[in-house]
Amino acid sequence: MHIVVVGGGVVGMTTAYELNRRGHQVTVLERHPIAGNETSKANAAQRSYGVVYPWADPGMVFKALPWLLKQDGPLKMRLPPSVEALKFVFATLRYAWSPGLFGLNRRAMLRLGIHSRERFLALEKDLDLAFDGGHQGLLHLASTPEALEGYRATHDLLKELGIPSRLLTAEQVREAEPGMVGNGPLFGALSYDTDGTGDCHQFSRELAKACEANGVAVRYNVEAEKLVADEHKVSVIIVRSADGAMETLEADAFVISAGCWSNHLVQPLGLELPIYPVKGYSLTVPMKDSKRGPVSTIHDDNYKVVSTRLGDRLRATGFVELADFNRSIPEERLATIRKSVESRFPGCADLATAETWTGFRPMTPDGPAIIGRGPRENLFLNTGHGTFGWTFSAGSADLIAQVIDGEEPSVCLDAFRPGRFSES
Repeated sequence: MHIVVVGGGVVGMTTAYELNRRGHQVTVLERHPIAGNETSKANAAQRSYGVVYPWADPGMVFKALPWLLKQDGPLKMRLPPSVEALKFVFATLRYAWSPGLFGLNRRAMLRLGIHSRERFLALEKDLDLAFDGGHQGLLHLASTPEALEGYRATHDLLKELGIPSRLLTAEQVREAEPGMVGNGPLFGALSYDTDGTGDCHQFSRELAKACEANGVAVRYNVEAEKLVADEHKVSVIIVRSADGAMETLEADAFVISAGCWSNHLVQPLGLELPIYPVKGYSLTVPMKDSKRGPVSTIHDDNYKVVSTRLGDRLRATGFVELADFNRSIPEERLATIRKSVESRFPGCADLATAETWTGFRPMTPDGPAIIGRGPRENLFLNTGHGTFGWTFSAGSADLIAQVIDGEEPSVCLDAFRPGRFSES
């Protein structure tokens, strides 16, 4: 079967890999000149299988306003907010206040995380990809005694689901991370022992090469304009090349993995995907002294900044900002990220020389990704992964391939069903 995958980020490329591995003829359409060049380019670099949680968190609702007002607060909103941003916020509140929904969605996402880790290990066994990847765990720091106590419920849930984790004292944290000699407050941490790291951009590019070597056609610099369909099936997709030339491409099935740009393709077919571009920022810089940097991934709960080792480089990422598609990088955002790194790993890198980035995480208002069959029998969706696209990519790719091949998915997809936003 010939299958077109729209989107050459990490989700699109892992989807192409899984479909090709199953014997399908695959064509990937990517609007950038290389794979993984949008949301996948400079994300937090953590494959946080155990850290996943829904965006619509009732526990965060009352923290949101103080965060908005605090200079170093992790949540920001452009003022005045756009109509799209307000719609997203109100939808988030509705889902956050839906009794029991957060817990159900969190468990569903954790099960997907477990499956994704398994698929990543299998993929890395089959392919020798260079992307500074590893599975040395993640530490979620506790800057207050209350924070450490709050981690106990998460630790119990992870234990119930069979996800290895430990509650560490401050001394144990420093033993695990000897470079953490800064003056940031520390009372312990929750260790996610089997979580991973890796450069998502490098992974996407390396995987694209491996897919092409195995017969996948990856077409760069082409924009997916429109799906042409009758009441039952999509017949062709109309694409526009960089020189403006239009082309129709036929296929047996179509998978939309276009992140924040997914909705414009399926909306004309009667399915609304309320994906909002939640903005984030990162710094990437060579480490001056690797012994003074993180061993793996550190989530600083004081600034809500993630610092990750990528070989001899440091990646530090922070903020969730509702600013539509504004690509500006305010200095105050970078200053907060630098404060976090210096408070934990002083002198590990010359942060003033770091490469800066901003990107848009394709977030759904409830939190789970959108995985499953679309509004036509040969149209499928694997998109809207929010801040966990890198984490979920291998698992969701395997699941959508199972759906396409008519198999029972390895993970229940009820929480990820595409049509849930139009349900009463």
